Amino acid sequence: MRVAFVSLFAPGHGETSARTRTLRTARALADRGHDVVWLCAQWWGGDHDAFDEDGVEYRAVTVEPAPVAFAAKLPAALRRVGPDVVHAVNSPPTPALAATVAGSLSRAPVVVDWWRDHPADARRWYRPLARRADAVTTPSRTTKTRVREHGADGDDVRVLPESIDFDAVESAGVDDRFDAVYSRRLDRHANAETFLLGLAELRGRDWTAAVIGDGPERGRIEATASDLRIDDRVEFLGDLPVEERIPIFKGTHVAVATATWETFATDLLWAVACGCVALVEYQADSSAHELVEGRERGRLVTSPAELADEFVAVGDLERRAVDREFASFDREAVIDRYVALYEELVDGG
Repeated sequence: MRVAFVSLFAPGHGETSARTRTLRTARALADRGHDVVWLCAQWWGGDHDAFDEDGVEYRAVTVEPAPVAFAAKLPAALRRVGPDVVHAVNSPPTPALAATVAGSLSRAPVVVDWWRDHPADARRWYRPLARRADAVTTPSRTTKTRVREHGADGDDVRVLPESIDFDAVESAGVDDRFDAVYSRRLDRHANAETFLLGLAELRGRDWTAAVIGDGPERGRIEATASDLRIDDRVEFLGDLPVEERIPIFKGTHVAVATATWETFATDLLWAVACGCVALVEYQADSSAHELVEGRERGRLVTSPAELADEFVAVGDLERRAVDREFASFDREAVIDRYVALYEELVDGG
């Protein structure tokens, strides 16, 4: 199958969660033998307007990342590619809208992968984009709800979550130094204070905890631990690569997610796949609760006091180093779902 990815920005313009998701999908398709072309603004040096890397052919539609100019040139660029299916991203919306128009003309179905509503986007374009796409994929039910609010038919919106390497989970060692772990970038949405306040309620009990991650709020969060007089029992490990996080998750009993905003709680996914019991503070702008709803080894809380109570309540649950319930989030399994969707749309057309 020939797949054209339409994303004005590529990771070469700067890594974001959305661009990493798109790149991972493109490379996985190329690894399976599909013909993958990424149409984007040029981010590489030199006077060549195309090159191949890791099985993906990058083609420059414009030199500068200007959405309107990119959208104007995109239909001709797509005609030259001649794809079986187009995989566009929702942000910025004007190039994706141009992709739906070009797809209609060429009879190539267009899938729009909708990571989130970006605050810099002109939201007036979201409604026609949500309605014109042949299908929309989202990482969570929370994002699916947003897309339906923009006017998409619910049957056309599929939840295709973020993925993990489950083989890496099963093969990694175990680091059992900690009883509880918080893992996320420490930015203004982190809300790690709830984690620390919950732990502080349990000063009289025997526990150790880790905070994995770095970011602009790290200093303030460390100061909070000191103010609560639990800094001698909470270790701040910084930003660890995933291969170093996995053994910690496998040896830790409880993973906590309290962020106020989370398109997809990827670190929490790694943790629960590694057997952690998950305690999640419900937040309207976070999808983390979706990973624990209906699970015995998951709890939703709304305050530090409830978090402390659940720390105690889940203490009798067995420790695990792997939870095969989350094998469905393996990279290959999720790519299977993308391919199945592409084939469904192509056959339907």
